[in-house]
Amino acid sequence: MQSVTGIFATREAADRAYDQIRQTGIPAEKLTVLTPGSADQIAREIQSIPTEPTEQPGMGNAMGALLGGGIGLTGGSVLMALVPGVGPITALGVLGAAIMGAAGATVGAAAGGKIEKSSYDGLPEDEIFVYEDALRNGRSVVLALTDDEPPAARVREVLQQTGAESVDAAREQWWTGLRTSEESGYSKSGRSFSEDEEFFRLGFQAAMHARNRCREFDQVSAEMDASLEDVRRRYPGKDVEEPFTRGYRRGREHYQQLCDEGKRAA
Repeated sequence: MQSVTGIFATREAADRAYDQIRQTGIPAEKLTVLTPGSADQIAREIQSIPTEPTEQPGMGNAMGALLGGGIGLTGGSVLMALVPGVGPITALGVLGAAIMGAAGATVGAAAGGKIEKSSYDGLPEDEIFVYEDALRNGRSVVLALTDDEPPAARVREVLQQTGAESVDAAREQWWTGLRTSEESGYSKSGRSFSEDEEFFRLGFQAAMHARNRCREFDQVSAEMDASLEDVRRRYPGKDVEEPFTRGYRRGREHYQQLCDEGKRAA
């Protein structure tokens, strides 16, 4: 299974892309839209959505306690979550619940019980930090999981036609926003950032992988060592260990800082 993702400047553009992708035959459980918003905005949105065809809008009142706990679900379709380091967002469907769970939000039993992990083996956990950065900056994310290349190509075509930015482009924007401050801190070590940047960044990104966050360092040291060994194989003869390790530790510090800032803003 493979994932195809597009990032949009507005919720409206993301919704249009979602509708067009559904028309290509991608099932709803393999497609989601992630959208940022304030807690008040999310509450208003949830209040406007009936949970069943026969039910009237206004479920926001019933979900109030769940908002305080960081999660809410209406009719299995709209998920509301407070994501560490990001803040409140909405996500559509079971795939949205799976992404939120991987991102560290507490997915309630109503959502979690519908997630079959084997159905989401293609979930790009190494890209979730890019989605989070986009959401943090007011953009929306559309993600689809496909079984093979033909439907993936159709999704990519829709995303291109509807003006989506690629994950690769968004990742470069994310790093551009961090680079100056990271270079300043790294240069104090006496090493050359220009020479070490590639490996420092690889370590930083490895620390931002969804499975490595919110855990003590001794719990993820084996993951770091495995990632470092992979980089050594890719760059034989290069001095990768120190910049990669420094980058990994900085990535952990950066994510913790984002979480702390989110808690203070809540």
